[in-house]
Amino acid sequence: MSKVCHVCAKGPSFGHSRSHSMVATNRRFDPNLQRVRIDEGGTPRRVYVCTRCLKAGKVTKAR
Repeated sequence: MSKVCHVCAKGPSFGHSRSHSMVATNRRFDPNLQRVRIDEGGTPRRVYVCTRCLKAGKVTKAR
């Protein structure tokens, strides 16, 4: 699955998980992506959009 938002191109960011002994292991923070049908140029498409773009109304959903 693509981990990039179709609207804002937000992708995963990286960091560390810290255990109780403060040992750092690599991890990734994935954006909250939802698969939605959007109207793009009059044709409906299924794309992945982050929930921030959905909430802000940056996409028009297809019926």
